[in-house]
Amino acid sequence: MSELKRYRTMVSDNALWVDFPFRADDIVISPPAKCGTSWMQMLCALLIFDTPRFHRPLTEISPWLDATTYDFTATVATLEAQKHRRFIKTHTPLDGLPIVEGVTYICVGRDPRDVAISFDHAMANVAPEAMQKAAAMVGLGPDDAPPPPPEDPVERFRIWADAEFINGPDGMGATMANMIHHLQTYWDRRHEPHVVLFHYHELLADLPGQMRRLADALGIDVTTERIEQLAAEAAFDRMRDRADELAPGLDSNIWRSNRAFFHSGTSGQWRGLLGPDDIRHYQDRLAELASPDLIDWLHTGSAGGPDR
Repeated sequence: MSELKRYRTMVSDNALWVDFPFRADDIVISPPAKCGTSWMQMLCALLIFDTPRFHRPLTEISPWLDATTYDFTATVATLEAQKHRRFIKTHTPLDGLPIVEGVTYICVGRDPRDVAISFDHAMANVAPEAMQKAAAMVGLGPDDAPPPPPEDPVERFRIWADAEFINGPDGMGATMANMIHHLQTYWDRRHEPHVVLFHYHELLADLPGQMRRLADALGIDVTTERIEQLAAEAAFDRMRDRADELAPGLDSNIWRSNRAFFHSGTSGQWRGLLGPDDIRHYQDRLAELASPDLIDWLHTGSAGGPDR
């Protein structure tokens, strides 16, 4: 992997992308965790199939290619057998992915404070058996388990914000430093034609308009009327109602509740948690990690963002 940066976590290894047999029209969906990956997979599925009804669970149609908790050979075989345009999930930053002509690379950004709240809810929803299985696959036993998180959610937020960048099989790589590093790799190349960057808040504010952006980026011809119809199927409440079809990792029984995976789908939940001192601390830490223009975009969803 001399030309790619190596990224590993307890559940993923981007070395699995090496020699992957791409097709010229493949779509790689690569947001940081809790930034809207499943949402973007749903939007791609709706545009590609032109129907809200799929023949298999979304997680099987659009598999997480470099997840080490799956049989990689079986995942590649599934993708090789697909006749439709493929859209593939990963949480690997752009500099850890092979850049192939014709392939589209999609990322979604989100206010880091909302990501922290969403990640906190997600971790509470993980089935203990799933976490134990992931740990065992990298040789970690019960005695290697990290201490339980603090009961205070503000303290958990500060730990997430202050943690250093994590890259290795002993951790999840779920810190603000990891998130910002991932987004910076896309932000720095956002003007390249094969890179498409969305913002979670803009998806919330104008889902049909953002779906039109996506269709244009993918070269999919679809009418405005059909965009409106398909976008309605990707509304957060609608996806939560179909959680047993649309939640990730259904075949691995990751979640205590599939429905709880789609917790709220809103922005600004952090306002009820963080006080002025917490926000100042967060802003100081973020300034150490991200460029000012990326910070502006993350917080506003538009100012200084990608060209339209």
